[in-house]
Amino acid sequence: MAAYGLSEREAGSDAAAMRTRATADGDDWILNGAKCWISNGGKATWYTVMAVTDPDKGANGISAFAVHADDEGFTVGAKERKMGLRGSPTTELYFENCRIPGDRIIGEPGTGFKNALTTLEHTRPTIGAQAVGIAQGALDAAIAYTKERKQFKKSISDFQGVQFMLADMAMKIEAARLMVYTAAARAERGEPALGFLASASKCFASDVAMEVTTDAVQLFGGYGYTVDFPVERYMRDAKITQIYEGTNQIQRMVMARSLLT
Repeated sequence: MAAYGLSEREAGSDAAAMRTRATADGDDWILNGAKCWISNGGKATWYTVMAVTDPDKGANGISAFAVHADDEGFTVGAKERKMGLRGSPTTELYFENCRIPGDRIIGEPGTGFKNALTTLEHTRPTIGAQAVGIAQGALDAAIAYTKERKQFKKSISDFQGVQFMLADMAMKIEAARLMVYTAAARAERGEPALGFLASASKCFASDVAMEVTTDAVQLFGGYGYTVDFPVERYMRDAKITQIYEGTNQIQRMVMARSLLT
């Protein structure tokens, strides 16, 4: 299993402001610093880690390295206690004079940040796919529940207000699904100028997931607010899809930049 180390406590959306350093020492590299919000932290064998190799060059002075879990000077912090996505471990990574062989640099020095942005164009649609799946699960649960739940001597699914909610939820999910599939197909074909659609698919699908899961909790009424039913978890899990792999505010910046250049 692998993990990806880009974000830091003081360098989240502004990833180019990272402070982790990699210094050449003979044929080796010495890493010092820390990374946070690392999915699969502590479970991965290999970590792709971004570090500054030339502080004077800004984003063009960031390089990527492959760090092994057994490398001396590398440790994994405690698991974060998260609102949702609790089935996925999230930790910090610490590098204290972590020595790695020289051939563990990925690509040429200074190309790490550029490669990171390119990687995000391929991974953002996967977050959109995750969001679609969460939303679909919430819709399926809501449909089943509203058919079974009876009020005023009939299923609440017979009420037009409930039917309209379900119809809107399903319509938005299908729109999100098609956008994610289109972005994923273009990424697989290696088409250029993927940035807009990658960001749009992630942004739209995650916003839909948050809306759909919130509506699902509403349709369950008081039961939706308890852990005895699945929709409260769907709602908590959906929230992270609006945040990681670039917040949806950052996605809108990427989309706008793509439109205006």
